[in-house]
Amino acid sequence: MNSELRQEYLAALGLKVWTRRAIAAPASGQGAAPQDAGAVPLEAGPAPREAGMAPREVGAVRPQGVSPPREAGGALREAGADWVELRARVAACTRCPLSATRTQTVFGVGNPQADWLIVGEAPGAEEDRRGEPFVGRAGQLLNSMLLAIGLPREQVYIANVLKCRPPGNRDPGPMEAAECLPYLEQQIALLQPKIMLAVGRIAAQNLLRTDKTLGNLRQQVHRFGIAQVPLVVTYHPAYLLRTPTDKRKAWEDLKFARDVCSRV
Repeated sequence: MNSELRQEYLAALGLKVWTRRAIAAPASGQGAAPQDAGAVPLEAGPAPREAGMAPREVGAVRPQGVSPPREAGGALREAGADWVELRARVAACTRCPLSATRTQTVFGVGNPQADWLIVGEAPGAEEDRRGEPFVGRAGQLLNSMLLAIGLPREQVYIANVLKCRPPGNRDPGPMEAAECLPYLEQQIALLQPKIMLAVGRIAAQNLLRTDKTLGNLRQQVHRFGIAQVPLVVTYHPAYLLRTPTDKRKAWEDLKFARDVCSRV
């Protein structure tokens, strides 16, 4: 990626960039000090490690958790549907009460051959109005986050656990998530992504069927579904807009996910 563009995207994340200073020439007789051939832009210092997080070998990819198997009936409910049929099923869905309060369903958007699948929890008010996930300020920040690791939005696929907006943007209920998850599972079967990036606590907990905190789920390789797709967890862009001090941690998660994807 062009270094100027990369610095622009990192700036949008609120991250500073610095370059390595040239090493001074040694005094006569002391030998030449090694120096890299060309300075490489570096992120400004490592992020402080969360309390209780064990050190991780740089570049290591260690599976830490696997989502429990779901009942076959739910997992296979939408099996066999292609993209057109699946979208039609979602649009006509009345399996939970959210169908009575939505403006429209939010199926998903992006490249149907993408290596990356980004999964949020549910549509918000703007997504419900426009029928597209991750729009508005949170969507713009997500775009910048992806571009920072060299992924234009058009190269990934973006979806939510829920295809309908919960009233008042409340958290999805267990029954709502259970009824909607087979749609996402069939999207995954069609997409066959190399990696899933779960953004936000609610999405991560529903996908992994756990009540662990987001802090306890980050910086690990989880596995999802029958295909055991590698899954990495990070913060939701809406949360980062409210808590910009955690953008550094999100940047570390993105680099971790990129490393995981490169090894698949």
